[in-house]
Amino acid sequence: LATLALSASQAQDRPIEQPPIRYGQFHVQYAINDDLTSVETRQWSLTVLQAQALEWAKKATISHSTSVQKVEVLQAFTQKPDGRRIDAPKDNYQIQTSQGRDSASPAFSDFSTVSVVFPDLAVGDTVTLSYRILQSEPIFPGHFDTAFTFGRDTAYDDVRISVDFPAALKAQYAGRQMQQSEELLAGARKRVTWQWSNPKPQRSTRRDYSVVNSNNEVGAAFSTFADYRAIAVAYGLRASPKAVPTDRLRTLAQEIVGSRTDTREQARLLYEWVSTKITYGGNCVGIGTVVPRDVDKVLTNRMGDCKDHATLLQALLAARAIASEQALINAGNEYELPRVPQVGAVNHVINYLPDLNLYIDATAKHQPLGVLPLSLRGKPVLHVDRWREGARTPVPALARRQTTDSRLKLAPDGSLSGTVKVHYEGDAAIGMREWARQLPQESRPDMVRDMLRGMGLNGQGSLDLADATAMSDKFDLTLNLTRVDRFLRIPGPGAFFVMPLVGGTTVGNMVQTDDGEPVRYDTACTSGLAAETYTIELPKGMKISGLPPAAKLASSVQRYEASYTQKGQTLQIRRRFEDSTPGAVCSPAIGDEYRKLGGQVVDNLKAQVLYR
Repeated sequence: LATLALSASQAQDRPIEQPPIRYGQFHVQYAINDDLTSVETRQWSLTVLQAQALEWAKKATISHSTSVQKVEVLQAFTQKPDGRRIDAPKDNYQIQTSQGRDSASPAFSDFSTVSVVFPDLAVGDTVTLSYRILQSEPIFPGHFDTAFTFGRDTAYDDVRISVDFPAALKAQYAGRQMQQSEELLAGARKRVTWQWSNPKPQRSTRRDYSVVNSNNEVGAAFSTFADYRAIAVAYGLRASPKAVPTDRLRTLAQEIVGSRTDTREQARLLYEWVSTKITYGGNCVGIGTVVPRDVDKVLTNRMGDCKDHATLLQALLAARAIASEQALINAGNEYELPRVPQVGAVNHVINYLPDLNLYIDATAKHQPLGVLPLSLRGKPVLHVDRWREGARTPVPALARRQTTDSRLKLAPDGSLSGTVKVHYEGDAAIGMREWARQLPQESRPDMVRDMLRGMGLNGQGSLDLADATAMSDKFDLTLNLTRVDRFLRIPGPGAFFVMPLVGGTTVGNMVQTDDGEPVRYDTACTSGLAAETYTIELPKGMKISGLPPAAKLASSVQRYEASYTQKGQTLQIRRRFEDSTPGAVCSPAIGDEYRKLGGQVVDNLKAQVLYR
C-alpha cells in the first residue's frame, strides 16, 4: 500500500497541525528461508483525521506476481471511535488476475491485485489491514533484498520493520535515522529490527523533487548482495545468454544496415530500428521482471520492456560484430546509489558500445544515437559484462542550444514583417522535433495566425520546418511574417519590449528567478546556450529616444551579455546567455547563483526601447 503524501525532503520546518491521516502502526516482518524464499507479513492501521483523506483511505490494494507469490489477507476492518469493529465482508473484495488464453501463461504481466473496501468509513475511524505474501522463488537465485523510506510529513506512531533470517546468511543491513536492534533466535536464526515514530509530522518546504538521495532519508535496507557489482553479475547470468544472435536476427541485421560498413553508421541504423520499431510493453511475469524475453519473441510481438530492447539491440549489434553490453541505471530522481545494495536502485537497462564509448537507451524514442535522455545523465551505471568501478553516464557540454536571427521591418503604419530563423541543437532540437512530429497537418496553415493571437497580435505568415522524422540533434525553423497589423503605434511617443517571436530555449526560458524561498537541496540541472539577434529596420521619421543599457553579467557557471545599438534607421540587439554547468546535479549554492543572476537578466530583458 502506498502511504499518503510521502516525501523525501530534508527541508522540513513547518509543523502540520492536523495531518489528513495518522498511522497508528506500520509493521512489516520478513521471514527468510534457507533457500531464500520468504514470507512477508504486513499490518498497518491508520486513522482518518480529515475528510479530504476519506476517498483515498477507503480502499487498499495489494499487488503481487501470481507465478512466484501468493497473497493471504488476514484481516481487514473498520473500527469506530467507540470501539465497534466492522469487518470487511467477502463482497467488499475485488480480485483482478492477469492470465493467458486457455490457462496459458500471460505474455507481458502476471501481476494481480487484491483490493478491499473498508465498510462505513467516516472521519475519526481507523482502518486496519494485515496480509501475508509468500514468495515461492527468489527474484535472483540465492539473494534477497528489501528497502523502505519514510517521509517526515506523514504521522506515524509506531513503525517497525524486521527481518528474520538464517544466522549464517551473508547479508548487510542498515537503518537510516531509525533505532536498530539485533537478536539471536532459536534454530540458528537472527532477527534485525528497526523502529521509528513521527508523532509530529513536519510540512516540507521543498518544491523541487528532481533530486532525492535516499541515504539522507528515514528508512532501512537489507540485502544479501555484497555490492552493486554482485547485482550486475546476477542480472547478467540470465540476461547475457539471451543476447546471442539467432539466424533470424543475423538476416534482419543485414537488411537494416544494407551495404554500410562504418561501425558507427551500422550502430545508428540498428539502434534507430529497435527504438522506432519495438514498442514498449512491461515485462512483469515472475522472474521475468529481471530476465529479458527471448529475442525471437520480442521480434514476433514487436514489443518489450527496457531489458528486451537492450537485449535485442545487443544481439543485433553482435550479428554485425559490434561490441556492446547492457548496463543498469536508475531512471528516477536518484543520482547516488544507496549505501546498502538494492536491486530497485537500478530499475532501467541501457546499452554501452565500448568501441564508440557511447551509452544508448533504445526505449527513449527519437533520441539521436549517443544522446541519453536528460533523466539518465550523470548517474552511476552498472556495466554488466565488463565491470567499471565508479562508472557514470556522461553529461554533455551545452546540452541545449538555440540561435535565433530575427530580421524585421517596421512600416510607417506600425505593421511588422520579416523573417525569424531559428537553429536548434542538442536537447532543444530533440524537443522541437518531438513538437513538430505531433503537429497535425491540418493545423499548420493557421498556426502563425494562432501563435500571433496568443501574443495579442493580428497577422499572417507561414512556418517552414525541417524534416521532423529524422533522429537528429539538429533542427531548423523559419517564421515568415507577411504582415503583423498595428505592432506599434506610429507616430509615438511609445515603448516596446524586444522579445523572441519563436519559443524554445530562449534567454527568458533559460534563466531562473528568485521565488522567495531559500534553496536548501540539490536539484537536477543542465547546461545550454541561447543567442538572439534582432535586426529591426525602422520607418523614416521614427526616432529612438532611449535604448536599454548594455549588460555583462556573470556567475561561476553562467554568463549573460546584451548590446543595444542603432545605426541610421537600423536597430540591432544582441543577447547571449550561456550556462556552463558541468554536472547533472546542482548544489544549493549553485541554485542561489542561478536565481541571483537570473533576476538581473530578467531586469535587462524587461527594459524597453523608447521611441517617438
